[in-house]
Amino acid sequence: MEKTSGNGDSRSHSSYWALAFGSVGVVYGDIGTSPLYAFREAVNAAISVEGIVGREVILGVLSLIVWSLIIVVTCKYVLVLLHADNNGEGGTLSLVALAFRAMGRRTPLVLALGIVGAAMFYGSSLITPALSVMSAVEGLKIVQPELEPFVLPLTVIILVGLFAVQSHGTARVSTLFAPITVVWFLIMAVIGAMHIADDPSVLHAINPWYGLKFVSDNYMIGLVTLGAVFLVVTGSEALYADLGHFGRKPIQTAWFVLVLPALLLNYFGQGALVLSNPSALADPFFLLVPDWLRLPLIGIATLATVIASQAVITGAYSLTRQAMQLGLLPRLEIRHTSAQLFGQIYMPRVNLMLLIGVLLLVILFRSSSALAAAYVLAVATTEWTAGVLGFIVIWKHWRWAFWSAAALMLPFIAVDTVFVTAAFLNIVEGAWVPVLFGIVVVLLMTTWRRGTRLLTQKTRRTEVPFEPLVKSLEKKPPHIVPGTAIFLTSDPEYAPTALLHNLKHNKVLHEHNVVLTVVTADTPRVSEEDRVQIFGISPHFYRVVLTFGYMETPNVPKALVLARKLGWQFDIMSTSFFLSRRALKPASQSGMPKWQDRLFIRLAHAADDATTFFHIPTERVVEIGTQVAV
Repeated sequence: MEKTSGNGDSRSHSSYWALAFGSVGVVYGDIGTSPLYAFREAVNAAISVEGIVGREVILGVLSLIVWSLIIVVTCKYVLVLLHADNNGEGGTLSLVALAFRAMGRRTPLVLALGIVGAAMFYGSSLITPALSVMSAVEGLKIVQPELEPFVLPLTVIILVGLFAVQSHGTARVSTLFAPITVVWFLIMAVIGAMHIADDPSVLHAINPWYGLKFVSDNYMIGLVTLGAVFLVVTGSEALYADLGHFGRKPIQTAWFVLVLPALLLNYFGQGALVLSNPSALADPFFLLVPDWLRLPLIGIATLATVIASQAVITGAYSLTRQAMQLGLLPRLEIRHTSAQLFGQIYMPRVNLMLLIGVLLLVILFRSSSALAAAYVLAVATTEWTAGVLGFIVIWKHWRWAFWSAAALMLPFIAVDTVFVTAAFLNIVEGAWVPVLFGIVVVLLMTTWRRGTRLLTQKTRRTEVPFEPLVKSLEKKPPHIVPGTAIFLTSDPEYAPTALLHNLKHNKVLHEHNVVLTVVTADTPRVSEEDRVQIFGISPHFYRVVLTFGYMETPNVPKALVLARKLGWQFDIMSTSFFLSRRALKPASQSGMPKWQDRLFIRLAHAADDATTFFHIPTERVVEIGTQVAV
């Protein structure tokens, strides 16, 4: 018995450290590339005070960096928000789902926060690949200034290659993420530690007084510097978003054991190098190593930035799927690229839009320094919304007293507010990019949600209550034909349009008729036991409800197989799925402006049809068209 228990503990211990090791490659890829540009940009923002790299500037910036990592990442995310999981899953939309559940309804404030947070996450998904890859390739200018003209073309080639391989899935490549990223953090720690001896007084920056004094003495310049300092915590949202893949404790362990020490050592090393040699501010990261090591360092830095970019690309896929399930976006094609890993998905349209956006940013801004201001606002706003939603969840869902929840979260919200304000000061320099992109995404989401609500209201006026229709058909049935007919509908209280048109035009009724409704739960996933509900309405009619989590892709035939456990002998070969396809056209009078009507119709046309989205075999589908004015 003792031997068996010991082996079990050993396996559990090994699995725990494997998860912690794996989390480094996925969770910390983005924040791990920040040293490439964050310290340089923060100091460049700060020295506009007096035009020289003074000791007070370096110590002030480093102090702000250290305490940003401690307050924003360590305290807010690692120690607080990682506990706010939705059945093990994290992320902004998980907070939204938790808040909805706690309040018992979908409140406009929570929904608005979720939409803004999602919109800004999309913005950071565009900027991260452009900024990270470009900052790594720019190291070539340090090795050989004559190579500067090749930086932009090489960046474009790497990014096009990165997006091109997405359709093949990342299951195989991702096995290399963790080893490469761990090596990257170890290298950063070593090359940073080696240079602390250049000026050991740099360690005085651990004292928060240096940061506070710099901001208070320099007012607006100090605020602008804070905006640049926020670059060091970009990627911290991934800590929470990837909670379901690795678990809270492995992510926390990786942060305290490897990631935080490596980041601090590297930032202190860059600070000591610049204090001893101010000209090193041109690129303090790559100048940490001698000439002969710079090309290899550029190589592994490029790999690290590709990994960081991969993390936000797959994050954009996951966020889009969640937004679709929550009714914020139309249905888009989802392809699963791994039979073993459920979360490995590929979305062709999202991938193409991200690639176009990333390439436009690279061509428009042409340098990592120019892109930095845009990046800060996108991430700062995402983290601000997470802080406010976290307060609501702790207050309502965890049932803390209002003042206790406020005492915990308001300091974080206040810090995030300062960073957002600081980022807005760079609106002309590039912060307009996430603002513009965020406005577009918010407009798309609100238009889709408002349009679907108006469409439902209009179609309901012509719909027939379901149960009275069933009673009428049972009393005076039309011609009965063998087989099963399944009619999909979003509202089981009313007869599906396809059923009414089938009765009107074909004048037949199947032996078994199923009114099927697909419901999205407020949880990421739903167990098989809770997947299917069957209600008998009459000898010829049944009502079936299939429930999927908001992170699941609905597969209707696979779910219906589970109905056999409940006594329904589902046979796909004797079943026909009747779907209603709506052709939308603008109405003379609508609840939305004309331009929004047209936008909604375009979004509806771009949506995937129900056959593909619900994985229904095309040879078993009968589509009946209707025309609706919106």
